[in-house]
Amino acid sequence: MLLVQASALSAGYADRVLWENVSFSIESGDRIGFVGANGAGKTTLFRILTGELEPLSGTVAKASFVKVSCVEQHACVASSLSVLGEMMTVFAELEEREKELEALGPMIDAAGPEERDELIERQNRLHERFIDDGGLTFRARARSALLGLGFTEDELSRPVASLSGGQRTKLALAKLLNSGAELILLDEPTNHLDIMSVEWLEDFLSKFPGAFLVISHDRYFLDRVTNKTMELYAGRFNMTKGSYSAYAKLREQRELSESREREKAQKEIKRINAMIEQQKSFNRERNYITIASKQKQIERIRAGMPDDAGVEKEIHFTFEAANRSGDEVIVADGLAKSFGDNKLFENVGLRIERCQRAVLIGPNGCGKTTLLRILSRRLPPDAGFSRYGAGVVPGYFDQNGEGLFGDETVVDEIQGRFPAYSVPQLRSLLARFLFRGDEIEKKMSELSGGERARVALLLLMLRKPNLLFLDEPTNHLDIESREVLEKALENYDGTVVAVSHDRYFVNRIATDIYLFTDGGVRHFDGNYDDCVRAMREAGEEKRPEATGAGEDYRRKKEELRRER
Repeated sequence: MLLVQASALSAGYADRVLWENVSFSIESGDRIGFVGANGAGKTTLFRILTGELEPLSGTVAKASFVKVSCVEQHACVASSLSVLGEMMTVFAELEEREKELEALGPMIDAAGPEERDELIERQNRLHERFIDDGGLTFRARARSALLGLGFTEDELSRPVASLSGGQRTKLALAKLLNSGAELILLDEPTNHLDIMSVEWLEDFLSKFPGAFLVISHDRYFLDRVTNKTMELYAGRFNMTKGSYSAYAKLREQRELSESREREKAQKEIKRINAMIEQQKSFNRERNYITIASKQKQIERIRAGMPDDAGVEKEIHFTFEAANRSGDEVIVADGLAKSFGDNKLFENVGLRIERCQRAVLIGPNGCGKTTLLRILSRRLPPDAGFSRYGAGVVPGYFDQNGEGLFGDETVVDEIQGRFPAYSVPQLRSLLARFLFRGDEIEKKMSELSGGERARVALLLLMLRKPNLLFLDEPTNHLDIESREVLEKALENYDGTVVAVSHDRYFVNRIATDIYLFTDGGVRHFDGNYDDCVRAMREAGEEKRPEATGAGEDYRRKKEELRRER
């Protein structure tokens, strides 16, 4: 069943057109992943679909019954309710019906025979509708969504005003998932979630009865939940069947085919131009008629040639260690760290050898970044020790861009740290990280998260360490940049210790996993999938559970049975 039909849409701001002449449809059962570079206009399309923004041209037609919901940009900012109270606003209509049902009981008891029959009939109709709309489970679903997305029992009673931006986004996401919309729009829903919460979200979406369109750079997530992929690339839209991995293979084949077509066309244009030059040398009237004909032929070839003028450039770089370290890179034992009464971990030991790529994974707040900072000597442990092997030269990538918020320009910031490089040399290097023309004169404090991440990667590349500490390196990168980073790390001749919740990234680069659990930090050989497989075979795999949700459901069901 057709839910939304977009026809000949164009969008842009001021004198900049983001994309134009875009047409697509969304049908019931569609689970569409929406991919493309940062700043390409994906969120703009969302705003057009919700009616928040008018397109420059084109139309969006929706079926009369379709409700479209999207997470608000400034989610739940003005709420004066608790977390659970704000969540329950989604179910305000069900709560009203519940109160009406509760009020009907005493009315039936006090009514006369004729009026009682009418009230009982009304109660039956209301009760059936209440059940059909999920009235027996809405409280359980509210708690399950919040707990599944990482809120604790204690946090359910916290005022919304005290939440961080990431927590408010998670609350808005929980509300969206339970909004009852036939089509939901998800804009980077995994950004503030740890792996366990993302897995809960994947499970929820796999059972979601409606359709959804999701913007995400999380390729593992897209492979798990989508059946179509919509691509915004160089101002062009393409819709393909299948998840991200299927789309990526088709795109690679398409780009190869287009490259061959361009090469063939360029050879033909070169051949025709040579003929034109020859005709010019004859300098006769009939030769100029031939020249005009050949020039039109070139115009036709160019018109039919796959266009590469708008193809988006990708960052391209490599990591290279200036010197080789010893075989033993890091040895740590008995590490412990607490902040006040919050004990993050204790008695942690590990051994990292040269060319290993170790990744620390676990829930938000368990201490992954803290351990990384201890191992990189940016933070002292409360107990235990950590030491480097011979010849180790470390480099650190900070997910928050620590030290990169000053008023210096991009080029001045880098030259200040590496004065041996001239401005022309730095221009060339910055171009490889997508800073071109006047962009190198941007102030560091004005950069986006993605731009700051690219500067941090460039600084790391220039430092040439043989030990890389990476704290969530893919957080602000689009898919193309993530894949370039992964390739650089695969070819790196040094050692890597990283924190990441990007399972696709972890699968591709990890040789060892260190998993944070309630009992400490456990080591697994291999990547993320190997870790999950080992835990499953040992019967140890754990997922977030909505504590008390089942009991709440049974209690409410029993109360309604007694009321009937």
